[in-house]
Amino acid sequence: MPIQTRYLFSAAMDVDPAHERLFNDVYDREHVPSLLTVPGVVAVSRFELQPLTMSIGGQLKTIVIEHAPKYVALYEIESPEVLTGEAWAKAVEQGRWPAQVRPHTRNRQHTLYRRLG
Repeated sequence: MPIQTRYLFSAAMDVDPAHERLFNDVYDREHVPSLLTVPGVVAVSRFELQPLTMSIGGQLKTIVIEHAPKYVALYEIESPEVLTGEAWAKAVEQGRWPAQVRPHTRNRQHTLYRRLG
């Protein structure tokens, strides 16, 4: 499905292996549903880093980005203000995420993109 909004927010991170099952469970069952209640959050998709080999200049090349986070969530949002609003601030502190999951994440990278055209 094409991206429905003008802005795309990404939250990428690694998680301590001992807490990976909890991380995925809480992200899918609590964190994403909570953030989907925030006005201006249209959709959330989660992804896991995969090995990449591709053809460039007639040759197959393996692309390795050092320290790339294993997990990324892409949030389709209507405006950057969604991320600074009271509803977002409340949603990111719901459930087990702040106390039981967030402390076990590292290499966190947050990025905001605006669609061109």
